[in-house]
Amino acid sequence: MKQSVSKRKKRKKSVSGFFLAPSVVGVLVFFVLPFLVVIYFSFVDNPISKSFVGLENYINVITNSAFRTAFGNTMLFSAIAVPLAVILAMLLALMLDAGIPMYSQLRSSFLTPLMVPTASIVLIWQVLFDNKGVVNSWILKAGGDPVEWLKSSAGLFVIILLFLWKNLGYNMVLFLAALGNVPTDSVEAAELDGAGKIQIFFHVKLRYLSPMIAFTTILSMINSFKVFREVYLLTGDYPVGALYTLQHYMNNTFASADYQKLSTAAIYMSFVMIVIMAIMFAVEHWYGKDLEEE
Repeated sequence: MKQSVSKRKKRKKSVSGFFLAPSVVGVLVFFVLPFLVVIYFSFVDNPISKSFVGLENYINVITNSAFRTAFGNTMLFSAIAVPLAVILAMLLALMLDAGIPMYSQLRSSFLTPLMVPTASIVLIWQVLFDNKGVVNSWILKAGGDPVEWLKSSAGLFVIILLFLWKNLGYNMVLFLAALGNVPTDSVEAAELDGAGKIQIFFHVKLRYLSPMIAFTTILSMINSFKVFREVYLLTGDYPVGALYTLQHYMNNTFASADYQKLSTAAIYMSFVMIVIMAIMFAVEHWYGKDLEEE
C-alpha cells in the first residue's frame, strides 16, 4: 500500500515536472541567462576585448551627468505617479464598491484606456498638449499664456496624467477584487461596535487590502519604468531635461553600441527595483502579520 502511494506521488511529481519544464527552460534562456550576460558586460571594458575592469564602469556611470539626470527624473516621476496610481485607484474602487448608480458603465469606462494602442494614446496627447493644441486654446480663451507642455518642466505633469489615465482602471479592478474578499463578519462586527465608515476602512478593510496595495504598488512601479514608450513617441531621443528618463539613457547607449554603460545602467535599475520591492514586501508582511496568524 505504501509503495503504491509513493509511486503515485513520484508519478505526479514527474508529470508536474514535465509540464513545468518548458516554462523553467524559457525563464532560464530568456531571462536568467541574458541577465547573467548583462552582469558580465558591466565588468568588462567592451564586448570585443573583454578586459576585466572591476567597478570602473559602475563609477563612470554613476558620475555621468546624463545618467544622474535620467535617474533623478525617473525616481521623481515614480515617486509622484505611483502613489497617485495606487491611492486614486483604491478610492475609485471604494466608490464603486459602495454601490453607486451606473456601476458597470463606470467600471468599463475606466478600463477603456487598456484597449487603446500606444500610438493612438500618443496622438490624443499631442492633440491635447501641442503648442497649438486643445489645452493651450482653452488657456488663451481664459486670458492666459500658452504653455510649452512638451518642451518644459510642465511635461512631467503631462506624462503623469497619461500614466494615470492608462493604469487607474486596471488597478481599480484589482482593488475591487480585493474588497470582495474582505470578510463581511468583520465589517458587521465593527458596525455593531459603533465604528463609522472611516474607522471601518482604516481598521478593517485597509488591513485586508494591504497585500493588494503592495502588489499594485510594485505593478505600478514596473509600469512607471515603461512610460518611456509614450515619452519617446511624444518627444524623441533627446527630450527636454525634465523628461529625460533612464530608458532614454539606456536606449541611447544601445544605439551607440556602448554595451558596458547600458549593462551597468541596467544593473543599477534592477538594484533599485529589488530594494523597493523588498521594502514593500517587508512593510506588507509587518502590517498584515496579525491577519496571517488568525
